Amino acid sequence: MVDTITDWSGKIVSVFYLPLVAVMVYETGSRYIFNAPTVWVHPISILTCAGIGILGGIYCFRHGAHVKMDLFYSRLPPRGRAAIDIITSFFFFLFIIVLLWKGWEFALDSISKDEWLTGFPWRVIVYPVKTLIPVTGCIVMLQGLTKFIRDFSRLLWKVEL
Repeated sequence: MVDTITDWSGKIVSVFYLPLVAVMVYETGSRYIFNAPTVWVHPISILTCAGIGILGGIYCFRHGAHVKMDLFYSRLPPRGRAAIDIITSFFFFLFIIVLLWKGWEFALDSISKDEWLTGFPWRVIVYPVKTLIPVTGCIVMLQGLTKFIRDFSRLLWKVEL
């Protein structure tokens, strides 16, 4: 179930890339060809990129697409990689716990202040994107637990889940 949620989040996020590119091309044309920049593209692109980055990270984690230094790791057999992943999972879970703790504080603070981006001629609310931090952290925690169980099964019982 966690894998399905993660895969769907990646598919949903991927839909936002095309409109983001279209809006950025529109802004570039407006600014440099017609000398008429818009007031809405910059804040929208900032928040959209933030949301894509936050939610896209789950999908990358699920499929092992994050950059990692695998000089030795890639040469190990599956059980050896599982052992290393189990050992290093301590740091992963420590990071996620801090992310959840501080992310909830960050989001609740933003919601309580009704925070919005300053320096723009219109009110751009920020708290929906900041709320994605702890929500995504919960999903990443579940995905990490799933990976830990898979690694543990691979290491002890040579079972692929």
